[in-house]
Amino acid sequence: MNSDRSRNNSAGRLTQIGQGETAYWAFIPRPLPPILPFDAGLVKTLSDADRALGELAGLGRTLPNPQLLISPFIRREAVLSSRIEGTQTDLTDLYAYEAGQLPLFAGLKTVPPESDVKEVTNYVRAMEYGLDRLKSLPVSLRLIRELHGILMEGVRGDHATPGEFRRSQNWIGRPGCTLNEAEFVPPPVPEMREALDAFEKYLHASNNYPPLVRLAFIHYQFETIHPFLDGNGRIGRLLITLLLVTWNLLPWPLLYLSAFFEQHRQAYYDLLRKVSEKGAWQEWVIFFLKGVADQARDAGARAKRLQDLQREWRERLFQARASAILLRLVDNLFITPVVTIPQTQRLLGVTYRSAKANVDKLVHAGILTQTGESSYGKMYLAPELLEVII
Repeated sequence: MNSDRSRNNSAGRLTQIGQGETAYWAFIPRPLPPILPFDAGLVKTLSDADRALGELAGLGRTLPNPQLLISPFIRREAVLSSRIEGTQTDLTDLYAYEAGQLPLFAGLKTVPPESDVKEVTNYVRAMEYGLDRLKSLPVSLRLIRELHGILMEGVRGDHATPGEFRRSQNWIGRPGCTLNEAEFVPPPVPEMREALDAFEKYLHASNNYPPLVRLAFIHYQFETIHPFLDGNGRIGRLLITLLLVTWNLLPWPLLYLSAFFEQHRQAYYDLLRKVSEKGAWQEWVIFFLKGVADQARDAGARAKRLQDLQREWRERLFQARASAILLRLVDNLFITPVVTIPQTQRLLGVTYRSAKANVDKLVHAGILTQTGESSYGKMYLAPELLEVII
């Protein structure tokens, strides 16, 4: 880590750890909040983000069945957040894995290693767990540890003490680099514990800054503390959504920033680093707020398209005098757009023959498409729906 940068600013300070050849520089973040000057540019960006988020919140409050949107949005976020960390899983891989049919994809497309898909599945589990846990536990260090335990269960980082804050120094840099060659070294363990304690206090403290600005501060601070040996980025992005919900900025978890961070990945990392090196809080906050506005509008557009698609499918089937059981199957596609006959049989509680007949009706209506030509373990996709989510 370059000791000529990040020497001392409003975000934190560099400190030398050790002596001689083994000495290295680590960054110690200051407690939140920093002093942030509000100029016309920041005020305008904040206003735009607030307006876009408010429109999404209003849409969310009118949803007759929010789960039809929550489920696909969570899975899209799981794919994109994990992709930032290097996984190659796409949305159809995830749905096929959840349906127990990922091996069928092997002859149709290049499938990722099962470990990659498991990481994405763990992200879904962690998000769903966190949203449910908010009913009994606020966003806190305890909840963060619980989420990490789920995220890292049985995957490549499971050696990195899942569910526990690190007990050794970590660092960020190219593969194989040493502490002295690292691009960034988070605080050592004693200072990390102090920083986490201050971080948790800030989560629960009253504050004069607008909530979205606080979110930008919190995301930077968590990434800078880097309290786990692995999985920090995913937990940090997951916390954004949980805080939006627990602060009542959104009635449902409809906003995720991973797509924006992935699209502007280099700027994302550069601006986080500039806060540490130069105290460039305003640049980072403006970037974060632009991400909120961008993704709020994107989520709103996707939500409306999904609602329109559900309405169109129902009208199409009503004209064909569809049964209530078939309409139930159609609605369930928004939660599981990759299905099999046995899976449909269990969902509807009918015979195999009846399940196949209902799936065939959706194929005939152009709603489902069979994937592959195998006569064993046939899999069906809802391509129009997947196109909206992806």
